[in-house]
Amino acid sequence: MKIEIADYYSKADWDLMYRESKRHETPFLIVNLGIIKRKYEELKQHFPYASIYYAMKANPAIPVLELLRDLGSNFDIASRYELDRILSLGVSPDRISYGNTIKKPADIRYFYEKGVRLFATDSENDLRNIAKEAPGSKVFCRILTEGSETADWPLSRKFGSHPDMAIDLVMLGKELGLDPCGISFHVGSQQRDIGAWDSAIAKVRYIFDYLKGEGIKLNLINMGGGFPANYISKTNEMEVYADEITRYLKEDFEEDFPQIILEPGRSLVGEAGILVTEVILVSQKSSMGVDKWLYLDTGKFNGLIETWDESIRYPLYCEARGELSEEFIIAGPTCDSQDVMYEYFRNPLPAYIKPGDRIYWFSCGAYTSSYCSVEFNGFPPLPTYYV
Repeated sequence: MKIEIADYYSKADWDLMYRESKRHETPFLIVNLGIIKRKYEELKQHFPYASIYYAMKANPAIPVLELLRDLGSNFDIASRYELDRILSLGVSPDRISYGNTIKKPADIRYFYEKGVRLFATDSENDLRNIAKEAPGSKVFCRILTEGSETADWPLSRKFGSHPDMAIDLVMLGKELGLDPCGISFHVGSQQRDIGAWDSAIAKVRYIFDYLKGEGIKLNLINMGGGFPANYISKTNEMEVYADEITRYLKEDFEEDFPQIILEPGRSLVGEAGILVTEVILVSQKSSMGVDKWLYLDTGKFNGLIETWDESIRYPLYCEARGELSEEFIIAGPTCDSQDVMYEYFRNPLPAYIKPGDRIYWFSCGAYTSSYCSVEFNGFPPLPTYYV
């Protein structure tokens, strides 16, 4: 499969990013803030009834946060460190959700003292901690969902509770003096099956109806993230996702339409980034071997951790063009044997690729720079440049 620039970037966006790339030594990441702005505006256009809480973990860079702050975004955050960063940019605490269900009592108290009043939960111990350290706060309970087999990066196994437990938690939260306002779910990151939202929304409808009979009226659905970026596997346009999800909501809730929260991360920033690497070495393991290895100057521990289990398949573009192409095992520069990005999924590259050639990894704006903060083997965190 030959990657064409036009399938991923407009000529103006590519020219801007390519010119910037020529100014720097590899490896590095270039983030196009204009693309993020357009993605945010597109999401607002197609979900006009929803509040957007950007999932800060996807790309917590200051320029990205400042842009989204000025566009009016709210923020979903997972730690006191993210909280300190976003508050330092002048974002008021009423625009913040503590979306992590795994948190220390001291951190709950820290958020509460800073003014945050919206918390996620999925367990009794956590709920009791919220009641003690953040009395009277709004809470929403996260439920388990199906769809992990159709998401490139599943999330539901570690987070969430069974709907029946969620009902118990909401009722307990009421008893503890909290304000249980709704239910949340996440269908999995890079979810291509729109039907995953349908089944999750149906579960929420069941929970809403049951609790209404118990005298508790919920009015919030946090639908998390999951909207995909454009990688090797093609996806539907955002308009298609929006039309179908809106239809599911209207069918299940009709005139009793709840408040909706979206927590996009990858879909906002993923396509805005290009990771630029350089070929270090091309080799074979034996003279009769059929596999060729391509070693690059960055790998799993320097920004490409989402290639673990070959889950995210990035489009690769190389300047060394030619009609002949060849499949390579692609690996990073560290001394860890796990630092192999693609062994079974073969991303064809020019047959005559050589050391010094640059490879451009498209759609790398999410979960690259934020995952490479550890200097493993002494390789520094990925430099990032903004255009």
